[in-house]
Amino acid sequence: MKMSSLVAYEDSESEDEFLDQTKEGTSASVQTGSYEQNQEVVVCNNSDVPAKLRSFTHDHEGTVLEYHGNISESTISSIQPRSQPQNFFDLSRIAQHKHFRDTTAPPSLPATRGKMSPQHILPHVPQSFGDGMNSAKRQYTVPSCVRPYIPKRQKLATSVETVDPKYPAEQVTGNKTRESQILSDVSAIVKPYLALKPDTAGIPRRLLMSLGGHQGPVNTVQWCPVPHLSHLLLSASMDKTFKVWDGAESGRCLRVYTCHSGAVRDACWTPCGRHLLTGSFDNKAVITDVETGEQIVKLDNQFKVMSVALHPNNPDVFLCGGYSSVVKAWDSRSSKMVKVYKAGIQQTLDILFLRGGMDFITSSDCVSRDSADRTLIAWDYQTTAKVSNQIYHERYTCPSLALHPVEESFVAQTNGNYMAVFSSQQPYRMNKRRRYEGHKVEGYAVQCEFSLDGSILASGSATGSAHFYDYHNARLLHTLQAHSQPCLCVSQHPVLPATVATCDWAGEIKVWH
Repeated sequence: MKMSSLVAYEDSESEDEFLDQTKEGTSASVQTGSYEQNQEVVVCNNSDVPAKLRSFTHDHEGTVLEYHGNISESTISSIQPRSQPQNFFDLSRIAQHKHFRDTTAPPSLPATRGKMSPQHILPHVPQSFGDGMNSAKRQYTVPSCVRPYIPKRQKLATSVETVDPKYPAEQVTGNKTRESQILSDVSAIVKPYLALKPDTAGIPRRLLMSLGGHQGPVNTVQWCPVPHLSHLLLSASMDKTFKVWDGAESGRCLRVYTCHSGAVRDACWTPCGRHLLTGSFDNKAVITDVETGEQIVKLDNQFKVMSVALHPNNPDVFLCGGYSSVVKAWDSRSSKMVKVYKAGIQQTLDILFLRGGMDFITSSDCVSRDSADRTLIAWDYQTTAKVSNQIYHERYTCPSLALHPVEESFVAQTNGNYMAVFSSQQPYRMNKRRRYEGHKVEGYAVQCEFSLDGSILASGSATGSAHFYDYHNARLLHTLQAHSQPCLCVSQHPVLPATVATCDWAGEIKVWH
């Protein structure tokens, strides 16, 4: 076994001089000797060693190095190993042999022998410096107890990960992820439809792709609202992550965001398409940059967040509701809470801004004999007053709400296994002659959504299927057998006709066309 010895010097100034000397006298100073399996590292202090190098010889036991020169026994015994890291450089071409002898030293120099005790011989420190004779750089060993310094920008970049081994995200040197600019690229499939007038919504019939990667239930999926970026699909999961996918063409996972320490319950795009708003069970609401993964705003609500909603006219303001009797309004510019809406309930399930942003609706999980005044509540955004609490009079909770894109109405998904339609103007009356039935809710947070023209109302189901209803006559148009687990969300594409994304309780996402 071929081993080498490493010599450490405390005086860094003499190191380069020693390298020059060893380069010139390599052929003369190295002699052939038998190899030993034991390897020694000697720490020398330049103040104790004479200016000219002394020669070394090995004793018969093969465990102690001897100095030849005018160095005393007491001087050598005073050399103690240091606890702090030493600066080592490679002498592998010289120290491979058992005998060391300096031919440049004058022959008249006295040769006093002094043995170094085994306690001064340091254990082997592995080094991989390449060619030790050609490299004049000093190398350092970092003890395991010392944590290396990581810049702040690099720490922020670690929140953006890509875990799909089939389609890894491209990395840039430094702290940013090179996207091939995901926010500037236009999908080849979406591009032909951008100049066309939106056609009548259609019903998907076949599976286009299946997206896997989440390790827990996917609570929601949402296409980017910006038309030229509408190939981007956002998903939020109970596995504490939310992701952005190319849902129109390649099906690859473009970004994974891990800024939450709890399940991500709700997520949405900002109108510009550059930021994401998420709410989590870690009590935090976070606004994240899509490209860099940087957390622009992170706010503590002091309760588990179930729902987040951006103000339609002022995207810098958003609402948070969850496991609390209050709903909080935050301003992302100042990171301050601007309004508090006290409902006196246990939990807010969903929040829906009505057209114009003057009013909004909240749904709760309160079910009792007098629950008619707390199931759905209409609020005045400016004054924080309750506008109406006599909207829904049936004893079912409403896990999700959806606003019609054209008409003055909204629908509420109920645990009575139907969707009810309400007027979005005061006094918010329910249309008792129109119900959308055929799917199952059964306690799951099943969401509903309108097509872009408002003609089709889609809903998931606890049976795993996706249901499509005609909004005007409440007729069931088609049932898509999408998943084997409960289907929680059906999101209709804003540009591509008859294209939807679905997600289920098992963590699977599918795109249909």
